[in-house]
Amino acid sequence: MNLTVAPQGPVRGEARVPGDKSITHRALLFAALGEGPARIRGYLDAGDCRATMGCLRELGVPITEIAPGELIVQGVGLHGLTEPAQVLDCVRSGTAMRLLTGLLAGHTVYAVLSGDAQLLRRPMDRVVQPLTAMGAHIWGRDSGRLAPLTIKGVPLHGTTHRLPVASAQVKSSILLAGLFATGETVVIEPGPSRDHTECMLRARGVPLTSVALTHRIQGPVSALSNMDADIPGDLSSAAFLIGAALLVPGSRLVLRDVNLNPTRTGLLDAIALMGGHIDILTQRDAAGEPLGDLEVTAQPLHGAAIGGELVPRMIDEFPLLALLATQAEGITTVTDAAELHVKETDRIATVVSALRAMGAHIEPTADGFVVEGPTPLVGAPTLSAGDHRLAMMLAIAGLIARGETIITQAECMDDSFPGFVPLLRSLVRGTP
Repeated sequence: MNLTVAPQGPVRGEARVPGDKSITHRALLFAALGEGPARIRGYLDAGDCRATMGCLRELGVPITEIAPGELIVQGVGLHGLTEPAQVLDCVRSGTAMRLLTGLLAGHTVYAVLSGDAQLLRRPMDRVVQPLTAMGAHIWGRDSGRLAPLTIKGVPLHGTTHRLPVASAQVKSSILLAGLFATGETVVIEPGPSRDHTECMLRARGVPLTSVALTHRIQGPVSALSNMDADIPGDLSSAAFLIGAALLVPGSRLVLRDVNLNPTRTGLLDAIALMGGHIDILTQRDAAGEPLGDLEVTAQPLHGAAIGGELVPRMIDEFPLLALLATQAEGITTVTDAAELHVKETDRIATVVSALRAMGAHIEPTADGFVVEGPTPLVGAPTLSAGDHRLAMMLAIAGLIARGETIITQAECMDDSFPGFVPLLRSLVRGTP
């Protein structure tokens, strides 16, 4: 599907974004491992989370949709998964593949994890190597660097892992394996990353402690308490609407019930460094996760240096940040973000290419990019490369570019934000 976008006027109104993708993945996995039923409300019904759901069903977990946005997962217990009769299809979801690899490594089942061509290019050795150090039996292409991954569950032993890069997916995969390992599993991060796994496991009775950047779990864990979950709105999805309201003159937008976990709010801090201000109208707590309502208005921005510990707290928002930088006064530099090379696409290369096609002054670096602004953008044919976050960034760029912007493979937006296009249409006047 191709999507055509043109400037039509300010972004105005109120909206709710879909449920948080990271939390939905984990809520499904932990409900499956718990004892008895768990209700999940507000889950993200999108491609990546449907991949996790499909894999769990193949592993013998009953999952029933009882109302729009509401599921019942019948937990089978920590040792209740059954051997799948066919390959587990993770589609395009790196989270599904990496977390399931850790989960299955200590199970007494044989399983093969695969997906589409985009996922099969993403590095998996970052989870295979630490899990192998715990005794796991995992095979993959290119000496285990690439999927498909074949896993033969065996008894595991705890050990200490020092992660070279702050990664919530790698940390979570190791901690999931630690549920089944004998002895203590320790994960030491070089910087902060999303802490949803730690919060959710502790809430379910797992003896997991975190002191600064060191996380310890004592295994094997005998049981996981099940509990209902209400999923807050995804800040990574809200980012695109925040960007639209910041950039389109005359805009005022209120976003309701957005997840404000501090490990996820790096974009808000980056916007503040660029001179922007977003009002938090209310703030409250739901199932251990802080959430709030955000008010965003159009305002000028200036360049800033973005790097260090800010990077893992906004790793999915860099396509949108690059767009903001094209309209900011001065130079914006992004460093310490080499992880962008191994996302759904090489997001340094694809973001630079797409924005250059629209007239932006942006240069790639080994671990980020440099943007000089402000630069008027011009509508152009653009390639999403099947990357949902790149496609949504280009849709927002189309709202401020002269002429029409045509985005190829726009259907990939549904991987994380189903309904993005009609919601955007409802917030701007006459978007095609």
